Amino acid sequence: MIKVIIEREIGEGMESTYEEIMKNMLRTMVEATGYVSGANYKDVNNSRHRFIITTWQSEQAWDMWKHSSQRAAILAAIAPILQQQEKVTLLTA
Repeated sequence: MIKVIIEREIGEGMESTYEEIMKNMLRTMVEATGYVSGANYKDVNNSRHRFIITTWQSEQAWDMWKHSSQRAAILAAIAPILQQQEKVTLLTA
């Protein structure tokens, strides 16, 4: 199993737009092969600093989702509201 942490900084006033897109993403991700669990978080000191922490059965399962057309569509939808490119960190025990 691996954990994937995705860190994003969203534009001012775009919080509700981001949250709506992320709800749709989590619904889609649940059906991805190898997906175990996930949740969205926001920095308590900066609501525009967001984190998604997911668990995958393997790095290969994450790579399949990472390169999927579903994830590409979601990234295209949020790209205009991001302040910078997302940072992705993979963790293992």
